[in-house]
Amino acid sequence: MTDRPRAEDGAEARRVLAESRAWVERAVIGLNLCPFARAAEARGRIRYVHCASRDSEVLLERLRAEMRRLAETDPATHETTLIVHPHVLQDFLDYNDFLDRAEDALDALGYAGTLQIASFHPDYQFAGTAPDDPANATNRSPYPTLHLLREDSVGRAVEAFPEAEAIYERNIETMERLGKEGWDALRQACREDARRAVEGGAD
Repeated sequence: MTDRPRAEDGAEARRVLAESRAWVERAVIGLNLCPFARAAEARGRIRYVHCASRDSEVLLERLRAEMRRLAETDPATHETTLIVHPHVLQDFLDYNDFLDRAEDALDALGYAGTLQIASFHPDYQFAGTAPDDPANATNRSPYPTLHLLREDSVGRAVEAFPEAEAIYERNIETMERLGKEGWDALRQACREDARRAVEGGAD
């Protein structure tokens, strides 16, 4: 199934991707939630993709296409991909169920052991946590997002980072110090960054 293109999709894509970039810069890198992200962003090796579809089947096909693209591209130019899909899987439970289909697609294409999928969502909730648990914010993005990574890149980053297993606990401590007001302020700053970027003609 193919969605009909809409005139506003181009403007929306610029805004959505600008806000997602701001989140990567301010939260993922700025709060050091993922020590491995800084180098990829600094070298321009993160591909940001906007999927305007409201159909999960269209999203799944786009995910397959991005898997192929990442696997076939030189990591020196394209190391990782963020697929941002603001209009589909807005409910976290639906998103969580979709992850099984995403993993099945990765396996069917023969990329198990080559690529992996990380998950981010505005309402992300780890199993066994309350909705307002600070730990959930570590995986909360402005919009539902699928993150494709190369296994080799992750492996090299883990080897280079001492005590990589401690990242999760440190991130929880970071979010507890930040608190709800701090997190809300960061999210607002991301929206403001996106507004300025779009008004300035950036994408």
